[in-house]
Amino acid sequence: MANTGNKNPGNFANDREKASEAGKKGGQASGGNFANDPGRASEAGRKGGRASGGNFANDPQRAAEAGRKGGQASGGNFANDREKASEAGRKGGENSRGGGRTS
Repeated sequence: MANTGNKNPGNFANDREKASEAGKKGGQASGGNFANDPGRASEAGRKGGRASGGNFANDPQRAAEAGRKGGQASGGNFANDREKASEAGRKGGENSRGGGRTS
């Protein structure tokens, strides 16, 4: 089947043979699959871990700062807002579908 009436040469909807050929070439040329090279996969994982900057193991100061920021931004502390705590409890009870105490 030829690619008739379709002006997009990248569309293989009407040419199964061309689509199959493109798929084979893509699989051979991708180079992105680590299934057959565990050493390469391991190396990529190490590089990613070093580059992420998200590990606080060696920087306790940064970890503490992140924790403070998270606590301030969470809005989840009811210690100073009894009404907010009561409202949250009420909503939880309504959504529990009867799982509360019966005594």
